[in-house]
Amino acid sequence: MACASFRFYGELNDFLPRKQRGQVVERWFDWRGNIKDMIESLGIPHAEIELIAVNDQSVGFETIVEDRDVVKVYPRFEGVEIDQKVRLRPPLSDPPRFVLDIHLGRLAAYLRMMGFDTIYGDTNNHDQDFADPALARLAHDEDRILLTRDIGLLKRSMVTYGYWVRSMKPRDRLVEIVERFELDTRVSPFVRCIRCNGLLEPVEKEQVLDQLMPDTARYIEVFRQCMECGQVYWRGMHTRRMQEIIDDVLAVVKSQRMSE
Repeated sequence: MACASFRFYGELNDFLPRKQRGQVVERWFDWRGNIKDMIESLGIPHAEIELIAVNDQSVGFETIVEDRDVVKVYPRFEGVEIDQKVRLRPPLSDPPRFVLDIHLGRLAAYLRMMGFDTIYGDTNNHDQDFADPALARLAHDEDRILLTRDIGLLKRSMVTYGYWVRSMKPRDRLVEIVERFELDTRVSPFVRCIRCNGLLEPVEKEQVLDQLMPDTARYIEVFRQCMECGQVYWRGMHTRRMQEIIDDVLAVVKSQRMSE
């Protein structure tokens, strides 16, 4: 029986049993398979991998694992001293776009609040639970990063970019995603609808009067409206609270970067 050794770096260790984290993991096998399948059999979803080195040579997912291979797997390859690094996937869209599973609704609202194209629902903009195949296909077809708490979903072959959200609290999750995908320099607050992800455009007050409460109509003059669902927005206490959230998150991310 053949045997290859695997070493996983950084946050990829989150997917391993505690005793295997940061250690060389031996994988015995009697079948001929590509390195992507073998890595995933150890619990690591391919969607979080950025670089694979076999015997100190960068390789792609299709590489066949051989007896006595030494495999190193990285979540990010900055600083890794390997020549001619093989990219495992095309570059991300800029700014990144996201699709989230049904368990991350608050995170979806936060990302929309910060201006990021974030799908959390069907094509008619009604938030609902996608089946796993539909989520994977949407991520693939629209070049979106799939954010989920379902590790199995990230192993679907159609998923190009994906990330398993580690944090459990909504605000912590936002910090985690902003830091992981370097979103802090791309923030454009209040340009998307929190409800449906549509873009907001300025609208004359007279055009939306029938949607306003009396006090709002009396004291507010500047409005924007979602071009998809028609929701009306204006600056008020809720805007200030959301801006405070954004400022706090960016401050935490900056602090974390300075401490690294």
